[in-house]
Amino acid sequence: MRPMFVFLVAKMVSNGEISERTYRGASVIELIHTATLVHDDVVDESNRRRGFFSINALWKNKIAVLVGDYLLSKGLLLSIDNNDFDLLKIISIAVREMSEGELLQIEKARKLDITEAVYYDIIRQKTATLIAACCSLGAASVKPESDHVERMRKFGELIGMAFQIKDDLFDYGNEAIGKPTGIDIKEQKMTLPLIYVLNQADKKDKRWLINSIKNHNRDKKRVAEVISYVKTKGGLDYAVSKMKEFQEEALQILQIYPESTFKNSLELMVNYVIDRKK
Repeated sequence: MRPMFVFLVAKMVSNGEISERTYRGASVIELIHTATLVHDDVVDESNRRRGFFSINALWKNKIAVLVGDYLLSKGLLLSIDNNDFDLLKIISIAVREMSEGELLQIEKARKLDITEAVYYDIIRQKTATLIAACCSLGAASVKPESDHVERMRKFGELIGMAFQIKDDLFDYGNEAIGKPTGIDIKEQKMTLPLIYVLNQADKKDKRWLINSIKNHNRDKKRVAEVISYVKTKGGLDYAVSKMKEFQEEALQILQIYPESTFKNSLELMVNYVIDRKK
């Protein structure tokens, strides 16, 4: 999905023209995204990645970290060797923000005191910043130092926000997505549906929810009760409404561009983000 954003944005802002820089940018994004996934699985102690064994499950953490480092360096060198320093800056900022988002989430998970605003900060840095980088990089590859670069960065950020909320909603569903239901609760990750119902709950229910997440997150029955509570109290409906707000704002940005197959494809991509089944 991410390289597709690079190519479609580049073609939309340049009337179908792309360059070697566009291909290199798409390759760098994919290398660095893969590197972050490999490292994420080590940090999260996850043995599965979308239904398959993770690298750390197969070859342990040491090799997984080295593989992640290798992919990261390959991506960075691809930009440096071709003097794509403007593209390298976009990607480097994304990697920094992704790391900050992970650290912020870990910090807040200890106290379970994540507000809705902090949640948005976390997902903007953890997820949205990379999709934002794809879109701004696509624009910069063909129209460097133009208004398109920042406009497309914002477009990608909005898509990324919607994408992560959708991902968090999967934790409350039963689709075969390669991610067990309730895993976010087990890992004490505070996502939007849970944050919403915590803010709406009375003191008794709030104490029960926090106690469940802190002390009973490995109890399958208790986790199922928390999921049921979140659904009953409108947590999913609220998250869906916020996801659609980000979607609409992203689509609005595209309206300034003339009609083209590339613009139409980007609109389809935005809609896919919230309609996807996995």
